[in-house]
Amino acid sequence: MPKEVVASADVVIEFDGTRCIHSRNCVLNRPDVFVPNVQGAWIHPERASAAEVLEIAHACPSGAIQCRKPGGEAMEKAPLVNLVQVRENGPLAFHAPLEIQGRKDGFRATLCRCGASRNKPYCDHSHVDIGFQATGEPPVTASEALAHRDGPLEIDPTHNGPLHVSGSLEIVSGTGATINRVTDAWLCRCGHSGNKPYCDGSHARVGFVSD
Repeated sequence: MPKEVVASADVVIEFDGTRCIHSRNCVLNRPDVFVPNVQGAWIHPERASAAEVLEIAHACPSGAIQCRKPGGEAMEKAPLVNLVQVRENGPLAFHAPLEIQGRKDGFRATLCRCGASRNKPYCDHSHVDIGFQATGEPPVTASEALAHRDGPLEIDPTHNGPLHVSGSLEIVSGTGATINRVTDAWLCRCGHSGNKPYCDGSHARVGFVSD
């Protein structure tokens, strides 16, 4: 599915349907800009200011919605704190300057942790189809404040294994509680770890396969 690119005089919206996890923040909060259940054009950036479109993009956890100025200038800035939210029965939602598989990948992404996505390492909503269950409120691990809370975050989906995350990262629960602060972590993406969100080697036991 190719990206949809729609421009107004003030802002350009890029929509990548392969990354959409149907959080519906766009159509619930701005149904005039993202018009659901219509034939033909459904994205209308001309109905909002550039600042309002940026707010819509910020509310899209998957990074499926991106925006830029008509001249190509970036609008979104890196967050002051790198975060990953452990979503209840769902994916890992990252907000940081991301480098995934060695490529710069914006500031927002939802990565699969159920093991069933057909678009790995990204979530494609398969956790709903398979009835994936995993708490969004894992136990808190005692951790010290990080020397730096921002900066590049490298994510390497290892062959048939977990996500290897390098860089300053604060792991938070679905309700926003700080679970851990790390600079190097191995996060489960096979769906079978007994120590979610961390890997415990279960990918080898269950024969998880993914590049």
